[in-house]
Amino acid sequence: MVGQQGTLINVDYHQRMTSDAQERASGRSGPAASIAGRRLDAHDAADRLGVKVETLYAYVSRGLISSERAGDGRSSTVAVRDVERLALRGRPRRSSRGPVIDVSVQTELTEIDGRHLRYRGHEVARLASSASFEQVATLLWDGSLPGTPVRWSAGARLPYSPPVATLLERLRLAVALDACGIASAIDMGADGGASLVAGGPALLATMVDSLPVLVGGIGAMERGSRGLHAPETGRSSTPIPTLRIGGSAPLRGSIAGRLSVRLVERRPTPALVVALNSALVLLADHEMAASTLAARVAASTRADAHAVVSAGMGPVAGALHGRASRSVRSLFAEAERTSPSSVGRRLASQRGLIAGIGHGLYPHGDPRFVALLDAVRRSGAPARRQRLVDEVLSELSVAGVGRPNVDMALGALGYAWDMPSDAGEAIFTVARSAGWLAHGAEEWSHRPLRYRSRARYVGPRP
Repeated sequence: MVGQQGTLINVDYHQRMTSDAQERASGRSGPAASIAGRRLDAHDAADRLGVKVETLYAYVSRGLISSERAGDGRSSTVAVRDVERLALRGRPRRSSRGPVIDVSVQTELTEIDGRHLRYRGHEVARLASSASFEQVATLLWDGSLPGTPVRWSAGARLPYSPPVATLLERLRLAVALDACGIASAIDMGADGGASLVAGGPALLATMVDSLPVLVGGIGAMERGSRGLHAPETGRSSTPIPTLRIGGSAPLRGSIAGRLSVRLVERRPTPALVVALNSALVLLADHEMAASTLAARVAASTRADAHAVVSAGMGPVAGALHGRASRSVRSLFAEAERTSPSSVGRRLASQRGLIAGIGHGLYPHGDPRFVALLDAVRRSGAPARRQRLVDEVLSELSVAGVGRPNVDMALGALGYAWDMPSDAGEAIFTVARSAGWLAHGAEEWSHRPLRYRSRARYVGPRP
């Protein structure tokens, strides 16, 4: 319908669009639509959607609209097809989300600039193909990347292993049990941060070695059979491939190798261990995520390494953090039951957040997704499963739901190798524990108890 003064009103969801903007969006006239064929400048795109320019940029940061630099080198243009797709679907809403509390913390560990992720100045995508997880953990903890292989010994033998538990529950229990056997002497001096990370290798090794080795097959486990057994020692007798990352770091006996025999039912291939190592490196840290903030708060109280890792594990259990890859696994399972195209159509009509899609810190796409998906494709997974992963990703691209993030690649790794449905959580937790300890050590360089927020009471008055 046409409103006053030539304003067009979309009756579906009350968007306003001027007559001139409509002509440019349709490509019939105007210079904005002629940029790169079918593109709009930010103001015209915002008018088309009936939102502020700031909101449009938020859509770009979430991967819902693609953006390119304009010819003047200063402004940006967006694809008309992305704008029209959102206009037809309705604006993405986050009605259930309240005000955001932003906490800014200075760190020397991780840098995210919208296109790249770096650990202490090292490109993480490059580290994922050239360094072992142990080397990268040392980089985060000590500030230098070892030039020679790093060996971590087997983890401690724990007194108890539950017969039935999720992988994340087993990891949480392992940290708690390991803490019971260690007399913690907190160093409150200048070297407190160094003492915090000194026990990192033993703690992470114990976490991994606490997971049972798969012997009965994943299918049997999901039907309710035990399908698992807990090794009597911290060492696994299952052979682990000998290979090297980037020609330097051997992975035999590595965290990735020891984790592989706990996530797949058959002997892992060297390429799978490489893919798992890449996942661990890519997920080791990610600036000030919710779990990392929790770990830093614990470290600010001068908690020990076990408490810092336990604090970080709390948010990981949330569906919107460490469990996101499990939701991605359900997408692939749905595509296997129905078809990739039906999954694409369903998600195209879905409003709100989609697991494995978009990331506010990467308006141009999550670089971790590209690096990990490449490792998955090289891992030698069964061709049928790998083909379905590629078909689903293709359909999601056609549906225009947004750019995939690292959770999509992590879910693809688990699906391609038929790992337990919660394997992504285990990989994420083991990897991020290295980052939590690094942030904990960094927090020790600041005054203690600096995270003291206040509540504003709004309840009933006496």
